[in-house]
Amino acid sequence: MKTSFGTLTDSDIPVLIDFYATWCGPCQTLAPILQDVKKDLGEKVKIVKIDVDKNPAIAQKFQVRGVPTLMLFKNGKQLWRQSGVLSRADLKQVVAQHSR
Repeated sequence: MKTSFGTLTDSDIPVLIDFYATWCGPCQTLAPILQDVKKDLGEKVKIVKIDVDKNPAIAQKFQVRGVPTLMLFKNGKQLWRQSGVLSRADLKQVVAQHSR
């Protein structure tokens, strides 16, 4: 099922977007961390993975230069962005800051 990016990010629940590539080592390191964050936070966050090689237009629109790049959206607005691998605790803190 394909959903438009705008529909996806226009949520009152924080939406964490992971721009990644299958060939990217740090992206593979981040994948289980994201699974743990989803397990810990459940319905408090949506996590969406976007393969930059399969979705170059979206990656270009958001000027994703390196992977992994994480972005947090809520109600259609980008609230946070960072490139690189973050710890489970750091990611949970970012989501918590923007959940209010």
